[in-house]
Amino acid sequence: MDPRSYKAETPEFYLTEDHHPESSTNLGFWLYLMSDCLIFAMLFATYAVLGRNYAAGPSPADLFDLKIVAFNTAMLLFSSITYGFAMLSMEKNNKSGTLTWLAITGLFGAVFIYLELYEFMHLIHEGAGPSRSAFLSAFFTLVGTHGLHVTFGIIWLITLMVQVNKHGLNEANQRRLMCLSMFWHFLDVVWIGVFSYVYLLGVIG
Repeated sequence: MDPRSYKAETPEFYLTEDHHPESSTNLGFWLYLMSDCLIFAMLFATYAVLGRNYAAGPSPADLFDLKIVAFNTAMLLFSSITYGFAMLSMEKNNKSGTLTWLAITGLFGAVFIYLELYEFMHLIHEGAGPSRSAFLSAFFTLVGTHGLHVTFGIIWLITLMVQVNKHGLNEANQRRLMCLSMFWHFLDVVWIGVFSYVYLLGVIG
């Protein structure tokens, strides 16, 4: 046989190999969430160790306003509910409904961030900044890290709204909305821990 006339054939298994981008995306995102769990676990552990080191400064009972924090918690929980409505609209292939509920979710998230920034500014104005004591350093780090995650989630949400508006509820956008859904509900669970352990126990404990 003339070597020049030989054509290498692609192995049959390569031609029939089935790629699963959806499964890969979900697995990768779950791995990311697990790494985030470790980060927040370390921050909670740090707060557990340092949370009562006030350095003769103010304690949680002196600083925290539970009414404002409870209202802020409600904003984040409502945002989780409205995101659920967005996912239901997505399942019905209702583009306008999905975008509407995503916008409401983003609004609740923005209110949450605004109130959190207001609380930080108030504490710093009262002389209770992160450098005042180990307790406040741990508090600002834990709550601030969660706030950064919510801010990133809002940016991600807005980006997806643009993508859905432009390309519709195609398979890729649905997969991205599912990933953001997991991320958003994860932040809700973390915040319930923050509210219960940092704020509630700090004031009444």
